[in-house]
Amino acid sequence: MAQPGQDAKFFQRGKIEELRAELQAAETKDKKFLKRKTALKKIVANITMGNDSWYTFSSDCSDRNPLIRALAIRTMSYIPIPVVTDSLTEPLRHCLKDRDPYVRKTAAICVAKLYTADPRRAEKGGFVEMLRDLMLDGNATVVANAVAALSEIGDRHDGVIFKLNLATANKLLAALGESSEWGQIYILDTLLRYVPERHADAELMAERIIVQLQHANSAVVLTTIKALLYLMNYMENKKLIDYCCKKMGPPLVTLLSSGPEVQYVALRNILLIIQRRPAVLKNDVKVFFCKYNDPIYVKLAKLEIMYRLARAENANEVLAELQEYASEVDVDFVRKAVRSIGRLAIKVEAGADNCIQALLSLIDTKVSYVVQEAVIVIKDIFRRYPGKYEGVIPKLCENLDLLDEAESKAAMVWILGQFSDRIDNADDLLDDLLYTFLDESVEVQLALLTAAVKLFIYKSKLDSTKNLVHKVLKWATENVDNPDLLAGTIVLAEKPPITTDSDRMDRGALDQLLLHTGTLGSIYHKNPETFIRNAAGKALIDSPALNPHSRAALVPLPRPQLPPASINVPGPGPPETHDSPAPDKTDLATKPAPPIPSSSSAVSPTVGSTSYNDDEDDEDEGPPAGADPYSNLDGAFGNYLQDEPRPMGSGNQQAGRHADLDDLLF
Repeated sequence: MAQPGQDAKFFQRGKIEELRAELQAAETKDKKFLKRKTALKKIVANITMGNDSWYTFSSDCSDRNPLIRALAIRTMSYIPIPVVTDSLTEPLRHCLKDRDPYVRKTAAICVAKLYTADPRRAEKGGFVEMLRDLMLDGNATVVANAVAALSEIGDRHDGVIFKLNLATANKLLAALGESSEWGQIYILDTLLRYVPERHADAELMAERIIVQLQHANSAVVLTTIKALLYLMNYMENKKLIDYCCKKMGPPLVTLLSSGPEVQYVALRNILLIIQRRPAVLKNDVKVFFCKYNDPIYVKLAKLEIMYRLARAENANEVLAELQEYASEVDVDFVRKAVRSIGRLAIKVEAGADNCIQALLSLIDTKVSYVVQEAVIVIKDIFRRYPGKYEGVIPKLCENLDLLDEAESKAAMVWILGQFSDRIDNADDLLDDLLYTFLDESVEVQLALLTAAVKLFIYKSKLDSTKNLVHKVLKWATENVDNPDLLAGTIVLAEKPPITTDSDRMDRGALDQLLLHTGTLGSIYHKNPETFIRNAAGKALIDSPALNPHSRAALVPLPRPQLPPASINVPGPGPPETHDSPAPDKTDLATKPAPPIPSSSSAVSPTVGSTSYNDDEDDEDEGPPAGADPYSNLDGAFGNYLQDEPRPMGSGNQQAGRHADLDDLLF
């Protein structure tokens, strides 16, 4: 290690040519890298003193060697300081029109870097419109990089709005086959910025990209599925939709043969897809049976998907598998398996009898956490099928001593109170539970209070019942400060039957999340703008081709924060044709457009600083500027109880749940 002060000798201004020659000379006969270290120290020292090299980079941007030109412009774009960006503007403009495609594709990415460092300079300099010119380039790699740069700019909350028209979308599809796998990902992802105006346009585009499902790269497959799911919202041909769903299944199954990390990403995406398009994997539930060596996070994700795909035809197979899991070693996994058996009984009425028998056999094991989970789900089964399975209550009462958790205790107390007219010793059992009333959680205290009142109503003539309810009411009013225990409740009101269907993810939110398939948002099951600062939101856009179910669930996006002054950014797309005057938008036609195919759409590739949803109500607002965007990710990887039973008819999600099985799982 060098002693302090020994490096002072390197702080002498030198010429760039000398430093370069010294660095090149150090590459020979330098086994211990001493010469290279010395040369690098001199370079760092000169940079520290302000003897920077961007002037040399500027001259290298006009070098005869295209590799040097590309490296020079790329290096300058990676130095986000004003003095460099000032000298970058003109060389970048020339490189975007360079005769060599390698220089052009490098310069396209540099525009995104410049926009990050100085958005105003990039917009005023016309670099965004030059990027759009590159989307019509004859080289597929240049097209892919231009799309990638525009996408990065458009994904910024304060960036320009990036849209495609039909002609530009077709041009991108033509370049798809010649692009690298990463270029294909960018192009396929950009297709979500095209809003079909006719059903035929969406259907033709889906037919052109469906071949990408056979790609070996998992990212290409997931991005293709995302594009297909998006286009299905604008398609009318049911046979084609069924065909697309059928084709999406095998690639998703193939992803499960990858490593556990890729499996988990695929499973979290599948969990979203089957809620929106259950026909994709409706016959492949066996694929999601857990293996003995699967990590716990993969097992839990598979467990949720198995439940989602369960129906009358495969209920017995799923139940047998869940019974196997209930004897595993991992406690959390066993709990989820037992609870899934109860949820299966609620979801599939034809398999409810077998599920009850399976739960009773698990209760006979006398394993504490198994018994407690069984009690919790049996309470919900009682509400789902009133008057059908009350014969198992004695078996539950025999295992009362095994209950030591708040949720299971509250469930058992509810059963004792609800059926106290059928349980002969209900008063004795409740009296035993009341010994620890003051030490119990609020959940259990509320259940005990309600059960005691129910018992008094059913057996009001017994002195023991009167004493019991007097005691619990006295404790609730004098010894407990919780206001919930002081409020009066209607305890014998008719309980509505429960179902898992009412707890499905909101249709609009689901459509939004599917626009992020294959991204971090699809793993968290949260929109990126909720946990990534300055990320722009995505949502389906209304058009004449949008199907009625999707239109009914459209989610309006909040308007982005606009800059103080409007910026006119002309583009190369075909002119828009409108039957009526368009809303007040940025003028986009101040520059003549280059030649493009004549089969253009009515929607031009808009790039501007105004929002495309100006006519929608501005009711949804983004998170506050000072809020922590990472504060709402609790349970992002472990919340697998989204189908916890809820009362039927709650909310308005029941209204059209039988409308279209292939459109949305009811």
